[in-house]
Amino acid sequence: MTILAPPPGPPPVALAENDALRRVRLRMWQVNVSIITVLLTAWCCTLGAIPAIVALMVAKDVLVAVLIMGFGVGAPADAL
Repeated sequence: MTILAPPPGPPPVALAENDALRRVRLRMWQVNVSIITVLLTAWCCTLGAIPAIVALMVAKDVLVAVLIMGFGVGAPADAL
């Protein structure tokens, strides 16, 4: 049965592809989206109860999605 198993993959090799700049851009994008989401939610809360509830539900989903993206969930293996 060991003949049917594929050989292990090669180990990852660092190639110094300036990954730090890509990560900084991602973090800055996350900060900007979070700030815009919070400001739009605060503005919608001034319009009344129903828009405030809808805005808070949408903001929660957006902020959780940004957080999960920051954790790297769903990212391709070569991007980590």
